Amino acid sequence: MEEKKLWIDGQWVETKNSYVLTSPYSGEEIAKVAMASVQDVEKAIEGAHEAFQSFKKTTAFERAEILYKVVELIRNRKEDFAKILAMEAGKPLSVGLVEVDRTIATYQFSAEAAKQSMGETVPMDAAPGVKDRIGYTKRVPLGVVSAITPFNFPFNLVAHKLGPAFAVGNTVVLKPATQTPLSALVLAEIFKEAGLPDGALQIVTGSGSELSDILVTHPLVKKVTFTGSGAVGLKLKEKVGLRKITLELGSNAAVIVEPSTPIEKVIPRCVTGAFGYAGQVCISLQRVYVHESIYEQFTNAFVEETKKLKLGDPLDASTDVSAMIHPKEVERIKEWIEEAKQQGAVVATGAEFTERTMAPTVMTHVSPDMKIVCQETFAPIVSIVPYKNLDEAISFVNSSDLGLNAGIYTNVLTDAMKAADELEAGAIVINDVPTFRIDNMPYGGVKNSGYGREGIKYAIEEMTDLKFITIKTSF
Repeated sequence: MEEKKLWIDGQWVETKNSYVLTSPYSGEEIAKVAMASVQDVEKAIEGAHEAFQSFKKTTAFERAEILYKVVELIRNRKEDFAKILAMEAGKPLSVGLVEVDRTIATYQFSAEAAKQSMGETVPMDAAPGVKDRIGYTKRVPLGVVSAITPFNFPFNLVAHKLGPAFAVGNTVVLKPATQTPLSALVLAEIFKEAGLPDGALQIVTGSGSELSDILVTHPLVKKVTFTGSGAVGLKLKEKVGLRKITLELGSNAAVIVEPSTPIEKVIPRCVTGAFGYAGQVCISLQRVYVHESIYEQFTNAFVEETKKLKLGDPLDASTDVSAMIHPKEVERIKEWIEEAKQQGAVVATGAEFTERTMAPTVMTHVSPDMKIVCQETFAPIVSIVPYKNLDEAISFVNSSDLGLNAGIYTNVLTDAMKAADELEAGAIVINDVPTFRIDNMPYGGVKNSGYGREGIKYAIEEMTDLKFITIKTSF
């Protein structure tokens, strides 16, 4: 079995303890992975701080060239990276290749942004009695960034931490999800080959519950960026103090389908948005609110399209949906569905389980207080709900305490603009599913779905300080 170590100060470091990584689909043992201690993380943070002293002095051109080289190296290994995703995350090859392409784009956006981080001049003489002064602002790197990443996009969500941080001269201590360390560790040698200085990237693997405190509270850490559950995110925010933090948390993304919508054209997209990567996506389509005049037609078409999906081995190129990340997650969602059924919900299709998989599932006759509706399912399940008018649909969407992305399908401009104004979410997607995301758009939630924004330009603002300089031009 392959043994994986920590990446500290540009070298592989052994640890006393390790854990066995298994495939989500087959249960097969994949690798033996190092478990970092608190002392290992302290060493990594201290090494990143030392590396920052010189890395912050590199030019924007030099940092951009490193990131462009990373783009080239990953592009040459796309198929290898997709296989890593299939093995450790249970992500179908076709879906994995899309993630790798997005990862490439994220690093490319970061390389371009390295040359575009800028401030502005401030008109000092606009204030009464002030003259002979020049004022301007600039963006300066913070120092050590602690990056804690989830299992569901282990290449691209890591890129959203590393790319912007390196673009402006920060260094990073990365703690990937316990289930998906391989995708992070393969980046160590990628960045080293690309010319990133030793110590600028540190990778520590192991238990999040054991390591999160030191990653958040160490005095040399100047910024925390976390993608994961709301419960964990809230605890981290309570501990971080005055340091900067970005939290990308969960959601129960909803779309409204108005009667002006050409149903046959949007059904395939809605099904993809609901069941891509077994629904284990923060903006996976979970709630579909359909106007009562087209509810039956839409639901029947959605169910038929869902039945076409192939459930199977992620290494099979024809697989659409594969395993959930862990058998415990299968048991959890099975319990949620049974609870909903007891409360009157109906399974239109799906709700068939193995130890590790769940068939794509469509629920009807649900109520807002059911867990499958009001909480984040993070599973291949969607609920379809009728509504009477647009005001009611908007109120259904907004009744949640989560709000990452929301969407509406309509051919009526005034309805689209009304939804854009009144829906409560970080992003409103018109005429597409809320699962839509490209990697240079601002991304983040309102309510309990997050704090701060990602998307390269916006992440850079979160990963820098604004410094003001003024010069008196005469004595």
